[in-house]
Amino acid sequence: MPRTPTELLSPADRVRRSSLRRMKAVAAGALVFMAVLFVFGFALQGSVPWMAYVRAAAEGGMVGALADWFAVTALFRRPLGLPIPHTAIIPSRKDEIGRTLGDFVETNFLSSPVVRDKLAGARIAERLGGWLTEPDHAERIAAEGATMAQGVLRALSDDDVQDLVASLAREHLLEPEWGTAAGAWLERIVEADAHHSAVDLAADSISGWLAGNKDAFAGLVSKRLPSWVPSLAHRVIDGALYNEAVSFVDAVRADPHHPARRAIDRYLALLANNLQHDAETRAKLEGAKSAVFDSPRVRDLAARAWDTAKNGLILSLGDPDSALRTRMREALIDIGARLGTEPALQHRVDGWVVDAAGFLVERYRHDIASIITDTVDRWDADETTEKIELLVGRDLQYIRLNGTVVGALAGLSIFTVAHAVFG
Repeated sequence: MPRTPTELLSPADRVRRSSLRRMKAVAAGALVFMAVLFVFGFALQGSVPWMAYVRAAAEGGMVGALADWFAVTALFRRPLGLPIPHTAIIPSRKDEIGRTLGDFVETNFLSSPVVRDKLAGARIAERLGGWLTEPDHAERIAAEGATMAQGVLRALSDDDVQDLVASLAREHLLEPEWGTAAGAWLERIVEADAHHSAVDLAADSISGWLAGNKDAFAGLVSKRLPSWVPSLAHRVIDGALYNEAVSFVDAVRADPHHPARRAIDRYLALLANNLQHDAETRAKLEGAKSAVFDSPRVRDLAARAWDTAKNGLILSLGDPDSALRTRMREALIDIGARLGTEPALQHRVDGWVVDAAGFLVERYRHDIASIITDTVDRWDADETTEKIELLVGRDLQYIRLNGTVVGALAGLSIFTVAHAVFG
């Protein structure tokens, strides 16, 4: 069931309508009062001479009241429903009024110099800094930002994200050729002896593993010996192999110039050269790269990593006591403190704000102003008339009252001067 116009009004509009009706009644009452005075003055002016002055004042008051009633009414509707030209101005020229208002706002308010001058003296950075230093304000911004971030994360499609990551990885990782760049990078590492630390780490790791895994050598060689070899020889051979491995690793650790180290140097130098200049080596690297990235296990790992990260972020953003939310608040308070105390930062931020606002206004001023024009165009003529009348109608009724009073004074003055001149 459609709602009536009264039901469509907001509480504030209902108050304005009630006030408008009272003022209309007062203005109409003033007109009726002048009409009554005119009747008495006209009827008694023959026997009571001074009643002629009352009649003249009442006559002028009625003329002023009727003229201003016509003028005020003509703004919103046709007086008495008559098709008088240049009446019902607002409903008949609604669209033109909207365009004019939009042009006025665009010309006088959405001007880059006006906006820049206003913002330049607003001390935005300093005020924002003082506001952010309040813990409650920082918490409010952090909470709003967390809510928005949660909404974005929940709205993201996991499949779309995975497809995007896969597309970016293929574009920036798979499609570019790695061999030449990897070879040049490895060559610089070898020339700078930067790989020696990695060799030391590997030797230390192997030594530690050997110390804790002696049993791994049991039967490593002896189980391949003929059955007629005594078991004691088995243990001696396995023990000798273990001791030789330990001695070899200890020698590599102790001697920076060990032949094994030089062999690693030569191998890495050869690998760096082949990666840059040997097509077969580069092809092997590209094949290994494709096999790794195209592996279903790698894709499944990436999907699980995204799912874990997404759920973790959502939970952390939703918990006011989480480390993430705490750091957000602390970061906002720190930013506010810097904005409030560092003039150089304030000047820089104010400059960014002024430049950004000037750019937006200069480029989109017409689009912003068109919001007014388009909104007024979409309004219903009767609804627009009612809204405007509720906003300004009460003040316009004072015009009717003033017209009544001024008309009465004008009628009295004219009659007095005429009577004094002509008798």
